[in-house]
Amino acid sequence: MQDPYNLARFVEAQRPLFSRVMDELHAGRKRSHWMWFIFPQLQGLGRSEMASLFAISGLAEARAYLQHEVLGPRLEEAVKTVLQHSGTSAERIFGSPDDLKFRSCLTLFLSAESGSPLYQQALDQFYSGEPDRRTLDLLGRQI
Repeated sequence: MQDPYNLARFVEAQRPLFSRVMDELHAGRKRSHWMWFIFPQLQGLGRSEMASLFAISGLAEARAYLQHEVLGPRLEEAVKTVLQHSGTSAERIFGSPDDLKFRSCLTLFLSAESGSPLYQQALDQFYSGEPDRRTLDLLGRQI
């Protein structure tokens, strides 16, 4: 199977930790380090080595991620689990600055999936419906 975006890097990173990630999300508190490969964001936002390694290059890669047989369903499951914590802020769940990364991730995948109700619902619940402006600016430069 071809993998032009090397999405295998996400699958490999998630493999040993996904169960723990889901436990943390169910508990409503991120405690370990996995944000980059569970809720990836657009290239150009993060500056660390991990942020660069797991950055999504653009809308085409984001769409491929969503259509991936493992990654798409896992992202959906993770977002749905976070949504179960209504009345709790994203900052409380993820800490800072990971709450900002979650917003960037939602904005990216909402843009890739043309108005997905799931990603919009999460933006509505945690960010008063406001997408991440830096993500939108970077996407605008790509179009």
